[in-house]
Amino acid sequence: MNITWTPIQKQRLKELNASSIWQERHFESSNERDSEFRDLASQLVTRGRRHLEQFQKLTKRPLLSVLEQRLIEALTLQGFIQVMTPTIISKGSLAKMSVDDNHPLFSQVFWLDSKRCLRPMLAPNLYTLWKDLLRLWKPPIRIFEIGTCYRKESQGGLHLNEFTMLNITELGLPLNERQQRLEEIASLVMDAVGIDDYEMEVTNSVVYGDTLDVIKGIELGSSAMGPHVLDKKWGITEPWVGIGFGLERLLMVKEGAQNVQSMGRSLSYLDGVRLNI
Repeated sequence: MNITWTPIQKQRLKELNASSIWQERHFESSNERDSEFRDLASQLVTRGRRHLEQFQKLTKRPLLSVLEQRLIEALTLQGFIQVMTPTIISKGSLAKMSVDDNHPLFSQVFWLDSKRCLRPMLAPNLYTLWKDLLRLWKPPIRIFEIGTCYRKESQGGLHLNEFTMLNITELGLPLNERQQRLEEIASLVMDAVGIDDYEMEVTNSVVYGDTLDVIKGIELGSSAMGPHVLDKKWGITEPWVGIGFGLERLLMVKEGAQNVQSMGRSLSYLDGVRLNI
């Protein structure tokens, strides 16, 4: 017989971060499957308890926090300046990004009232900073932000309503160096995270159109470059590059986790471990 895990068993194994190989197992009988499930779940629970014990006694900081610090150190060492901007943004700022009432992203926005929302992306605030920094600093202007964003995403294994974005930008560089610079920044980030064998592919974004994305099984980062049609709305004329990463997805790939929820802010998981063990 070709018997697989029951839906409840498979969900539990996913919560416990069983590898994809284990999740796709087939069995000759229900008894064999159920016996295998008990053994595997017990092993994964033991592994989770050991991790939490180490977390309590040794590491004391969540993977997400450690990754943020590692990225900050790597980027500032290469001349990028960290900025911190508001989580609440205006409807007008989103409209400048072409996210109006008819845009696909509009329905995913968490609105606070008719004029304000929780930011679904970091780009509007970085555009705003660019305008002032161009008056104060000489190009190239290299800034980045790590901050929480919010979207009404489907709760699948790759999406979160509340997620952590890293957005890195460089404003004022030669046109013919833009793609090379994007590849260099992507390499800087992936080296800091500890992920290799990734690819960069041209895909399409609902905001920027064609983008150069960082892929390793799943999309980890998405980039864009200017001059871009959006730039005029912000008064930007300098060539630029920008690339954004979801930190929870980076951790998911780095740690071999089976769902992105285990890597994010959660009351159900701590440092990647399901707490109902």
